[in-house]
Amino acid sequence: MKYVALLSGGKDSCFNLLHCHKHGHEMIAAASLCPEQGKEELDSYMYQTVGQDAIEFVARALEVPLYRKVISGAALVQDSEYGGRDAKNRGGTDGDETEDLYALLADVKSRHPDVQGVSVGAILSNYQRVRVEHVCQRLSLTPLCYLWQRDQAELLSEMIDAGMEAILIKVAGIGLTTKHLGKSLSEMQPTLTKLNTLYGSHICGEGGEYETLTLDCPLFKHRVNLLETETVVHSDSGFATVAFLRIRSAELSAKPEHPIEVTVPALLDDPYNDVAEQVRNAIAEDEHSETSNQARHIPSHSPVNYHTTRHRAKRVGNWVAIGNIHRDIDNAPAVSLEAEVRECFDTLQRCLHEHSLSLSQLTNINIFISDMKDFAAINAVYATYFGVSPPARACVAVDMVHALRVTLDCVAYAEQKSSDRQALHVQGLSYWAPANIGPYSQTIIADERVFVSGQIGLIPSSLTLPSPRDLAMEIPLSSQHADRVIAAVASNAGGGWTGHAQTILYWLAHESHMPHVKMAAKSLDRDNKAPSLFVVVKELPKGALVEKQVLYHTGRGAVVDEDGDSSLESRPPSYDSGTASVSHTDRPSSEVWYEVSYFPHTAASGTIICGRGQNGAAALQRLRTVASLEDKLAHMISVRLFYNTTARDVFGPDGPAVTHIPCRSISTRDQNNWDYALCILTA
Repeated sequence: MKYVALLSGGKDSCFNLLHCHKHGHEMIAAASLCPEQGKEELDSYMYQTVGQDAIEFVARALEVPLYRKVISGAALVQDSEYGGRDAKNRGGTDGDETEDLYALLADVKSRHPDVQGVSVGAILSNYQRVRVEHVCQRLSLTPLCYLWQRDQAELLSEMIDAGMEAILIKVAGIGLTTKHLGKSLSEMQPTLTKLNTLYGSHICGEGGEYETLTLDCPLFKHRVNLLETETVVHSDSGFATVAFLRIRSAELSAKPEHPIEVTVPALLDDPYNDVAEQVRNAIAEDEHSETSNQARHIPSHSPVNYHTTRHRAKRVGNWVAIGNIHRDIDNAPAVSLEAEVRECFDTLQRCLHEHSLSLSQLTNINIFISDMKDFAAINAVYATYFGVSPPARACVAVDMVHALRVTLDCVAYAEQKSSDRQALHVQGLSYWAPANIGPYSQTIIADERVFVSGQIGLIPSSLTLPSPRDLAMEIPLSSQHADRVIAAVASNAGGGWTGHAQTILYWLAHESHMPHVKMAAKSLDRDNKAPSLFVVVKELPKGALVEKQVLYHTGRGAVVDEDGDSSLESRPPSYDSGTASVSHTDRPSSEVWYEVSYFPHTAASGTIICGRGQNGAAALQRLRTVASLEDKLAHMISVRLFYNTTARDVFGPDGPAVTHIPCRSISTRDQNNWDYALCILTA
């Protein structure tokens, strides 16, 4: 795509251009924000303003037009989010410095209507990323952020190896002084590595330790030569010197052309690559791996009576779940797909309103559709209901009946303040994990629960599936994406936790892939005792072969000591699993299997119950006598009921919010072909 480069002149913004070039994108312009005349540096939360007196030379070295705008706004909105969570208020804030970027890129787009992307050199700053992505979303531009979440030591080495010549033009971190100004990255690498070891300083300066100016880069057509500089000292304390180079004069000089080479990180980290090889070998050895999908289909007249299994809401504390949301089909005329989606959301909003909640407080939505061909149309309507930080989401196609095309399953949290609900919604193309260029976040955290959106095996830098189709790649990719999302959100949320999976759900498109997915899961799932389910459905987004959806918990909970004082502590989960026999008067006893993950110091738990036969009510009654399940079943809020024969609502009108999900096959880690499974969330 054609793109505009957000240019600070520093190493990151210039190095990202090499990766844009590597992926075939064409730079047609550069854009930069600068302080007003007479000010050399601003204390901006968003922009690097030091070195702006040389930015014209950098743009000329690239031989692209440069568009500039003076920063007139201030950091009025300093929250982790920018824009409103509800659809009506998702715009920007007048007077905020983010709106200067909007005006600048809007101007570029008006002059270059064919521009589609924006190169962004962000590595770690969520504050910057959130605001740039907000602007890009409003202008229908795709952020190109290939440095995002990269290991900084590796990144610095790659910059040097690629022939990037950048010098320090500002120092503001411990161990850095005026003597380091003007030094190149290669000269500074040992010092920066040492400071990282001693003090935890960011090797690439992501903590504001230093800033750089790029003098040469493989994409430059000319080299920038500094003819005269002046050292300006802001402060010189015993802790850290703050100083910068003022560029008095500079010039461009000719340079020979060289091949543009840049290191692209491996698609899979080593542990995930090992699993890919294991799966690939297993498939090669399995003479039946190429057989067609022989999964069972739901009969045309489903045992589930959608006329009586209407939506139901359940509240426990601050948590509210609403299940089985679909259009009313009792004597209702046929409607358009858009009208059906809107009817679902009307129902959802009414239910939320009854609990004094709104769509902006949803933490997770599962969407079940009858045909994946309708996904784009459904998504277009869906997007109109959300602003920034939309809920996490999974979407799969199931064998829906009775002319229904959409069913929703939702969980919401009544936060007391906005920070009680945190989101990670990355929308830029990178090597990290797939961008969510749409109305759902990678993850939402509320009350220590971490809802992770369903992850399919996309290649993050292109948002395409491996070609040719490759189950051995899709399985580890989906797990790597989920793990990277958890790692990023743990860091973004202040750290202090690693997370523990409470339920793991693998959605599959073909039953023949079940053995390979289950084999890989044993190696990929760090919490391999967590309740896990493997279900085959009609189809997955983009024709993916597998999708992984995980519910995590931070492990943190309130603990009261002997003096009655409460503190937040992290503890590992407890696990239990087993069987229970259910007796019948007219046929042999049937077996029920259960798996549960829970914390002794919090009510949050995840439970999976699987069974065979029709007597689900008797099975639940029997399981209520199991010690590790007794309180869990008493505090159910949400139940996803997976079935492939018959499903009955066994909970009654005062039970949890139940959503019926027809499947073609249901398995746990060690057993296959269950008739039904309950995935239970408690609060």
